[in-house]
Amino acid sequence: MASSSIPPTATLTGPYSTKTLSSSSSITTSLSPFFPNKSQKPTKQCSVSVGGVRCQAKNGDNDHLDQGLGKLDRRNMLIGLGAGGLYGAAGLENNPFAFAAPVSAPDFTECGPADKPDGSTIDCCPPITKTIIDFKLPDPGPLRTRRPAQDLAKDPVYLAKYKKAVALMRALPDDDPRSLAQQAMVHCSYCDGGYPQVGFPDLEIQVHFCWLFYPFHRWYLYFYEKIMGELIGDPTFALPFWNWDAPAGMYIPEIFTDPTSSLYDQYRNAAHQPPKLLDLNYGGSDDDVDDATRIKENLTTMYQQMVSKATSHRLFYGEPYSAGDDASPGAGNIESIPHNNIHLWSGDPKQTNGENMGAFYSAGRDPLFYSHHSNVDRMWSIYKDLLGGTDIDKTDWLNTEFLFYDEKKNLVRVKVRDSLDTKKLGYVYDNKVPIPWLKAKPNPRKSQNQRKAAVSSGDLTTAFPATLSDKISVEVARPSTTKRTSEQKKAQDEVLVIKGIEFAGNEPLKFDVFVNDDADSEAGKDQSEFAGSFIHVPHKQKKNIKTNLRLSITKLLEELDAETDKSLVVTLVPKLGKGPITIGGFSIELLNTT
Repeated sequence: MASSSIPPTATLTGPYSTKTLSSSSSITTSLSPFFPNKSQKPTKQCSVSVGGVRCQAKNGDNDHLDQGLGKLDRRNMLIGLGAGGLYGAAGLENNPFAFAAPVSAPDFTECGPADKPDGSTIDCCPPITKTIIDFKLPDPGPLRTRRPAQDLAKDPVYLAKYKKAVALMRALPDDDPRSLAQQAMVHCSYCDGGYPQVGFPDLEIQVHFCWLFYPFHRWYLYFYEKIMGELIGDPTFALPFWNWDAPAGMYIPEIFTDPTSSLYDQYRNAAHQPPKLLDLNYGGSDDDVDDATRIKENLTTMYQQMVSKATSHRLFYGEPYSAGDDASPGAGNIESIPHNNIHLWSGDPKQTNGENMGAFYSAGRDPLFYSHHSNVDRMWSIYKDLLGGTDIDKTDWLNTEFLFYDEKKNLVRVKVRDSLDTKKLGYVYDNKVPIPWLKAKPNPRKSQNQRKAAVSSGDLTTAFPATLSDKISVEVARPSTTKRTSEQKKAQDEVLVIKGIEFAGNEPLKFDVFVNDDADSEAGKDQSEFAGSFIHVPHKQKKNIKTNLRLSITKLLEELDAETDKSLVVTLVPKLGKGPITIGGFSIELLNTT
């Protein structure tokens, strides 16, 4: 079998790390150097050329290719795919040995039915246009300012424009790509399996549960906003944001609740209309807490998700997702909480799938969806502008592509790299809006009656995977009992990893996570022992989803005086879900913050 040597300084890149091979390294058709401990070798037929590494595999062979070199799986076998065009790949990575290619823009001609959670399908495919325009940043001009939705009632002129824009979108024919119906289908196709990956027809494009979540939705709102401005003849029009991170906006804004308005949607939870306060930790049922407690818990949740737990790219943006990867590697902090919770809180539980906001395929039918995601997008801006966050510098993220129709009905190809600066896209957020959660730190209970572990750290490997059917507490060993310096904490975050969470993708799901909690009563959402939650919005039926949850615990350890403890007691409490939930295991790891 043929082999090919790697150039003297070739670099094999994974999503968040790199490895360099010397000239003595080689890739052969059996890939045996990468599998020294595997009893079963892959049967890939591979070769190295200027275009990259290309292999042919028999069904099932890909399962053997997750070993070192930053995910050497099927996505690594088509390195030359690069930033493929609509009707075929168009371009190669500069480094043919970069083992992480960006996800290419979908091929609209390959669009198929999207999956509903109830097992049925829906046609969400867009009109097909063979002419594609590559996006160019607009010329500098006056910036559009996105304002909080709860303030719009005070500006009848602006509110009238907003209502008119949505009314005109509703009135357009369903096959017009600018119509509200087609705009909703954008989310449906990208999020519910409508598009196969270019080059990987057995894998879908998925923009949730991974690092594509922020840039995809920013682009989505950008074109939605531009369409509204075009329809009303006002290019300065800006989409309002649902200010759910501050007490003044912790309810459905009243502009969306008038049944005679174009902003109204009938498929919302009737029990959650104003003045009902939003629960940013909602898990399928309403807790019996007073408004002051709810606001306090909501603000603490925002502090934890944006400040104390957003300590690395992986925790804030989500897990890497590149060409050839299967979906759902892991969501970032804000996508998980409160984004998912708000979807479930807003949707109508009387509908089959929790429509509209409660299911991905239908969420875009509700105008509230776009203001919800406008505030999600605002969190990305706050993360970078106020909290010192940075963008990912990996090319497989920066060069990922999407396709959208613009306000002129042109089909436009965009890249993640052009979405990073809102000012270059022509908009900013109202900077006079208070951000009270910046100081809403949790309070530790430090209970003397701590819960005992049902599974010891020594038994973790034999006790899991296991089905989570009731509350369970496990002991998880820490990597070090030496108190770390502030410099060490800045460089590496201590992270609790709950591995191999597997469940039916068509069911809503939530479980809470507590650390060193009291044996008799669960900590409140504003207390340090509450480490976070896993929550899932139902979106498809065909198969189970398997993913991981990472929770930063560096600040939690400080608050609980547990920095020198050899282990922690982690408690999982199921809150929502009908089907079985499998937990693969637990670990505590040190994660690089860049």
